[in-house]
Amino acid sequence: MTEVTCELCPRGCVIPPGAAGDCRIRVNLDGRLVATTYGRPSAIHIDPVEKKPLNHFRPRIPVFSIATAGCNLHCLNCQNWQLSQRGGEEMEVLLHMEPDEVVANAQKADCKAVAYTYSDPIVFYEYVYDTAERARAAGLSNIFVTAGYINERPLRELCGVLDASNTDLKAFDDGFYRRINSATLQPVLDALVTQREEGVWLEVTNLVIPTLNDDLAMIRRMAKWIIDNLGEETPLHFSQFTPMYRMRNLPPTPVTALENARAEALDAGLQYVYIGNVFGHPAANTYCPRDGTLLVKRSGFHVDEFHITPDGRCPVCREKIPGVWQ
Repeated sequence: MTEVTCELCPRGCVIPPGAAGDCRIRVNLDGRLVATTYGRPSAIHIDPVEKKPLNHFRPRIPVFSIATAGCNLHCLNCQNWQLSQRGGEEMEVLLHMEPDEVVANAQKADCKAVAYTYSDPIVFYEYVYDTAERARAAGLSNIFVTAGYINERPLRELCGVLDASNTDLKAFDDGFYRRINSATLQPVLDALVTQREEGVWLEVTNLVIPTLNDDLAMIRRMAKWIIDNLGEETPLHFSQFTPMYRMRNLPPTPVTALENARAEALDAGLQYVYIGNVFGHPAANTYCPRDGTLLVKRSGFHVDEFHITPDGRCPVCREKIPGVWQ
């Protein structure tokens, strides 16, 4: 009987016969690595694209969102832990939907994109790739919502069928990743750069957790790294933490902490910095970085006003607003 080494993510799991990797769903069956949740999603929803969150990619479109069980991270604060921290055989609801069926159902629901989300789509990589190929052929966009803990070669291959990504940058600190996420920082930074190099529209989310990753000096370093490596036009979302899973001992993030983080990132030079999970906050809106004109007004995941011109510019000063607006 033969061990199998999984080369998908930095864990490099060496998997004995009949066993699964750290993600729970990639299994060694007779010397062959098999993703056991292929075609077996455990979550299917129709979401607004703003929920991913993506603020600069095809605003207001409905998105067909799918996920399977499993994840290659083990975040203590995971909001989808019932899905991500279980194997497919542990799920009470397990559907069957082959890639062609995903696309057909997305079209039937009048969705304009398919999102691979909720758990981490890295672990159901083959299902993502095959579905994304078919979705693109059908004229749908592909959205990747991920923590970015993936090796370069498979990511570059996948980027060929992706259109947009929101990648979690959980903290700009390797120690945080090791303690809270059972991972390391550098592969995530590398994945962000790879996606930018491959032309995927990229937005970044940082969940601000009180006392753990809310240090303003660290946030400034993170913002500077984004500017230097991804570009000052890269949207950054600071999201409010809610006590969850194994991290119920901390309070929700104070809104002032989110506002301070945003101010730090803007002062460092980022042009588009958002506050998420705080309904009605003005920092959920998009403003022109040149003259401050309100370009997109949002209430939660709903777009109330949209003023960007058809050619992607501020209607007042004609500043080019980066994104995919059509």
